[in-house]
Amino acid sequence: MTPHWKLPFGKTELTLTLPLGQSADLILPRSQKPHPAPEQAVIETLSNPIAHPPLESIPSPASVAIAINDPTRPLPLNILLPPLLKYLERIGVRSDDICILIATGTHKPVDPHSLRDFIPLDILSRYRILNHDASDQSNLVFLGHTTRGTPVYVNRVFYTAELRIVLGNIEPHHFMGYSGGAKTAAIGLAGYETITRNHQMLTHPNARAGIFSDNPMRQDIEEIGRMMGIHFALNTILNEEKKIVHVLAGDPYQVMLTAIPLVQDVYMVNAPTDYDLVIASAGGHPKDINLYQAQKALTHATMFARPGGVVILSAACPEGSGHPEFEAFLDGVSNYQEALAKFEQMGFRLGPHKAFQIARQVARNPIILVSQMPRYLVEKCLLSYAPDLEAALKIAYNKIGHPIKAAILPFATHTLPLKDSSRNETL
Repeated sequence: MTPHWKLPFGKTELTLTLPLGQSADLILPRSQKPHPAPEQAVIETLSNPIAHPPLESIPSPASVAIAINDPTRPLPLNILLPPLLKYLERIGVRSDDICILIATGTHKPVDPHSLRDFIPLDILSRYRILNHDASDQSNLVFLGHTTRGTPVYVNRVFYTAELRIVLGNIEPHHFMGYSGGAKTAAIGLAGYETITRNHQMLTHPNARAGIFSDNPMRQDIEEIGRMMGIHFALNTILNEEKKIVHVLAGDPYQVMLTAIPLVQDVYMVNAPTDYDLVIASAGGHPKDINLYQAQKALTHATMFARPGGVVILSAACPEGSGHPEFEAFLDGVSNYQEALAKFEQMGFRLGPHKAFQIARQVARNPIILVSQMPRYLVEKCLLSYAPDLEAALKIAYNKIGHPIKAAILPFATHTLPLKDSSRNETL
């Protein structure tokens, strides 16, 4: 019987069928059952936060700002926001005094029609909801510089609120170490100059997935968060089905320290890292909404491949590359060598930094992309084009032969190899 597997692809899935005689290791995140009562878990966590007094024990604030992720990140707002907002109103905060800020960072703003796709309708009708604009100097407050030299500009509405809360999901991040905690506001509600300066550190050898305490980018974020005065974090850990496994709340830094061992239990797997072929999926929507986001899965997939091993990435990317400056940087660039040289010559810039990351990955591993993107755009982004998985396999076998040692990662964004001890961090 011919073996086949299902790979998430946008809001659907693709069927992967391997040739006869070709076996493959299926590598999945560690199986974690979803929490049986996630809404109740939110309520209990708010009443028993980590390293922070319960919110009802502090004087009722006159204003509250809540930072949430934009739709490119799988945050279950329908579970987190209703109990949080009810909790705040129960302790005396009026709905008119609560502002929900969409932490877009340098992403495009969320248009009004799309808001209803990820924020419950009753919340849309009752609360003030604003998009952050990292380039709007009139709505930024300058707070000084971090010890690493990052100028800290923060959204004025967020900074002037008496109670500042961040919502987020904690998972491995390909250069921040981990998402979550202060990052939602420290990057998502920061000024363009703040984000640019912080992201310049992505070339540091410790700016990698799974590294927290020794990651200069992540520790810069922690300092930015302290300067912003973020009071409280409400975070989740999700399984590969985007279901809540854990809910954590309290002091943002202590929430991260508590969460990281739990995240490692979900995402880190004991598997080889010398595969000839790795066939990966970003995990479906919104992880593969564009290449800008799907590149995170690409980073993880290459960790399982030997140098020179081929990586096939299944990522729908209905929004294309996801960043106009990413594409503009690649105008006139024909290979990864030229991309690396151009990036080094021009200096760090947001958008082009994604091209730099992809160029580094292509330098180590040939990468084939199966997506909804047109061929010209895939090849412009330095990747090999394939219209489907069958064609991608033919390209791969032409490069490395057959049969080979192969692995399948249906949820690459959620899967890291345990073998790399630098990612098995002890806190």
